Amino acid sequence: MNCELMAAALRRSRYRFTLVGYATDSAGVRAALGENEADIAIIGAQLRDGVRAGFNVAREMRASHPKTAIILMLDSIQENVVVEAFRAGAKGILSREEPFEVLCKCLHVVAQGQVWANSKELHFVMNALVRTSSVDKIGGPGSKMQTVLTTREASVVNLVAAGLTNRDISQQLNLSEHTVRNYLFRIFNKVGLSSRLELALYDINRRDKNQRD
Repeated sequence: MNCELMAAALRRSRYRFTLVGYATDSAGVRAALGENEADIAIIGAQLRDGVRAGFNVAREMRASHPKTAIILMLDSIQENVVVEAFRAGAKGILSREEPFEVLCKCLHVVAQGQVWANSKELHFVMNALVRTSSVDKIGGPGSKMQTVLTTREASVVNLVAAGLTNRDISQQLNLSEHTVRNYLFRIFNKVGLSSRLELALYDINRRDKNQRD
């Protein structure tokens, strides 16, 4: 019922959004995006199949639908939840308690390629960055990436850094696109990175280090 009401309200809003589908569980979200490519996906952190299911779907989308911007609707605006949302790949976050007009503004801003978060939420992210050295995160000494990636996963990272799409990578490595998406999903989860850009930065850092050595 909430999905239907939100869909109807978005269609009637002054921003003239076009909806391509909606769902209430992880399987439904995957199916909807498989049938209709979307510019933006609004995902609740809590779905019918789990209180944190939305975060997992967002991580999957980051690998399988990199051009779709993600907005996560959170039940709690606590620091650990906010940080996890952005690490999962969100371009915008907002509380379920926010007025409908705020959701519309969030959609409009994210559609323009910007990030939606208030000052307090951005401070949460900045604090997390301070606690976790970005150098360690993207391939510095002691980085988890240097020790946990398999040879095949490292090859996928190299091709991502070269700017190849999932389809290009599948052709280069003689894999299906589904397999490439699964590799990316595992890589993101293993090392805690949140985007293809971070993978590219890691690869550049690693090559520079090898040249110096």
